[in-house]
Amino acid sequence: MLTVSLQSGSNGNCIYVEAGDVRLLFDAGISGKQAAVRLAARGRDIHECTALILSHEHSDHVCCAGIFQRKFKLPVYCTRSTYRETQRVIGPIEGVRFFDSGDTLEFGSVRVHTLRTPHDGVDSVCFMVEHEGKRLGIFTDLGHPFAALRGALASVDAAYLESNYDPDMLWNGGYTPWAKARIAGDSGHLSNDEAADMTKTAISSSKLKWLSVAHLSHENNVPELALEAQRTRVGAALPVFVASRYGVGEMLEV
Repeated sequence: MLTVSLQSGSNGNCIYVEAGDVRLLFDAGISGKQAAVRLAARGRDIHECTALILSHEHSDHVCCAGIFQRKFKLPVYCTRSTYRETQRVIGPIEGVRFFDSGDTLEFGSVRVHTLRTPHDGVDSVCFMVEHEGKRLGIFTDLGHPFAALRGALASVDAAYLESNYDPDMLWNGGYTPWAKARIAGDSGHLSNDEAADMTKTAISSSKLKWLSVAHLSHENNVPELALEAQRTRVGAALPVFVASRYGVGEMLEV
């Protein structure tokens, strides 16, 4: 399997995964033009993608889903609740294929396992992509470190893992008290420390070969702090990358 983050953060999310002849996009929070250009920079053609799979209805994940479907003819997969709320953001999308949170989607020899998260979308899910015995986790918009997530992280060979905020930056920053409580609450996002603690636990009993911290906040985090939290917990035992808020990352192998 090969994967690349086209962008990750509250300003837009889109991750590409390639396994055999299957090519999947997860979320459509960047423009169709950006997605096409960034994939082309890694030698891939967006028109050859098999499907677009949506995690939840927040605009940084779905705002361009209609464009992806119309311009690139990509079938769109999401839960019924997610689609109902997405329509309110971007209008109707043609040819949506529905799944229930917890279902496994099959694309040829590739299986995409979905896991419901306690994030504050109506039916938010994260993903594990499986092909030829290898698993990639796409774990963002998680709410808090719930038990099933710990098991999921321990089951994958590589993962994108949300590391959204530094607690000191959040609580001392300019967000409203409501926004701070929402982000740090059980339905918000994982902090650097929570993500790093999960990684430390996972590598003691898993086959995790690399991790990419993802969905970093612009206002309440910096890559250096997210990486420092991981290195403090796991040292040099695990390669750790950063999924950029601003552009395409390097192609990574699972």
